[in-house]
Amino acid sequence: MNKLIVILGPTACGKTDLSIKLAKRFKGAVVSADSRQVYQGMNIGTGKITKKEMQGIPHYLLDVTSPKRRFSVAQYQKMAYRAINKIIQNKGVPFLVGGSPFYVYSIIYGWGFPALKANLPLRQRLGKKTEEQLFAILKKLDPKRAKQIDSKNKRRLVRAVEIAKSLGEVPQFKKNPQYACLLIGIKKGKEELSQLVHKRLLKRFRQGMVAEVKRLKANGLSWKKLDDFGLEYRWIARYLQNKINKQEMVAFLQKDIEHFAKRQMTWFKKDPNIHWVKNEKAAEKLIKTFL
Repeated sequence: MNKLIVILGPTACGKTDLSIKLAKRFKGAVVSADSRQVYQGMNIGTGKITKKEMQGIPHYLLDVTSPKRRFSVAQYQKMAYRAINKIIQNKGVPFLVGGSPFYVYSIIYGWGFPALKANLPLRQRLGKKTEEQLFAILKKLDPKRAKQIDSKNKRRLVRAVEIAKSLGEVPQFKKNPQYACLLIGIKKGKEELSQLVHKRLLKRFRQGMVAEVKRLKANGLSWKKLDDFGLEYRWIARYLQNKINKQEMVAFLQKDIEHFAKRQMTWFKKDPNIHWVKNEKAAEKLIKTFL
């Protein structure tokens, strides 16, 4: 099997910086595994890497669709496979980099997704419900899937309920791995991660994150759609609607991002195949052995 190096970990832990250093060292290219960086115009809020920061390293799966469109993990998987195979054909080393567990594991395990047409009337009805209500519905329909899902991800909850209502339950994904994978995780202590989140948050505000959300709204995204994207887009959208003040926005965001990081780690901790590293040197050693 062709080899794939996976760099994962919670938000703000330093995946991007490490991946650039390693890709330069091993003549690699990066495939993003971030469920929001696929969207055009969502740059500062998602921490999307800039051309300058790429340092000449090719990057794939950024800006591949409009935030006005629905984009599924099945679509992501097809595009990611194409990008990874292209890197391999060009004699490069593919690095899958990101913190969206569903995207990451769709590639690692090669999940097969159910072919099911969108039920738009049902989606519209479900879209009016809260995350808590959707999670309660899913728990009743398919307790097994409810244990695995991110209970704060509204779009994923809607899709899971839609599938469960159509098929009786969300089918267990069949695994058909396409690559031999080396999983490298970046772990940070709770306090250190909290500080990194805060530092990054202030930096993004300075870079113009509020202006970015205003621009997305002006370009036709509804407040509801921005809210559904969660985290930065949710709380800034609520601030711009005068539902909360600036101080509350920053406090809610800090708390929400920390909870998001905790949920990411809950998923990753279950995987015994992840090699947790503290620095570039340790990661480099693992890659040399793997390749």
